[in-house]
Amino acid sequence: MSSADPEPALPAVVAPQLRELRRRSALTLEAAARTAGLSPAHLSRLETGHRQPSLPVLLSLARIYGTTVSELLGETVADRDAVVRAADMEPTRAGGWTYWQAGAAGRGMQALRVHVPHGAQGDIVRVHPGEEWLYVLEGRLRLHLGDTAHTLDPGDSAHFDSLTPHRIGAADEGGADLLFVHTLLQSPATALCLGGPTRGEPR
Repeated sequence: MSSADPEPALPAVVAPQLRELRRRSALTLEAAARTAGLSPAHLSRLETGHRQPSLPVLLSLARIYGTTVSELLGETVADRDAVVRAADMEPTRAGGWTYWQAGAAGRGMQALRVHVPHGAQGDIVRVHPGEEWLYVLEGRLRLHLGDTAHTLDPGDSAHFDSLTPHRIGAADEGGADLLFVHTLLQSPATALCLGGPTRGEPR
């Protein structure tokens, strides 16, 4: 898909689902936005469907609300099958990223196949409890862990504590493809995500 192609909208259920999950977590708009590193105005626009959340924002909000990206998207899985067929992996695009659910919903960790385009969300720093593992399939990935920068080539992987400030971005114009696994901690909502990139709208 070329950069000129329009980005499909996320399912209409996402906006009300974001609002419902926030209220279920007993969080005010201001508290949830602060925890996710967003402005209240930006989160409000996500909850009313006037903005499309990026994949990093969806991941952060899923952690904050103690749920999965699948639930945020309104997806339901009848059975927790051990096998996920390639034909059943539907691509979803958010904030320039493209990802495919590579695991069943409702598990203690989420597995995704992700395409990271060059220049998209590469400056967003995340800090939250849990662990993350990624494996580069194609392209080169820039991974910043704390004050250390790494360039990962195809076949390289990283496994780190998510409390270490981290950000990732594609090193080449063609982007990078990776497998990505992170734990979903069922923790108090206020403790799940300790920071974000900036106050205001993500780039």
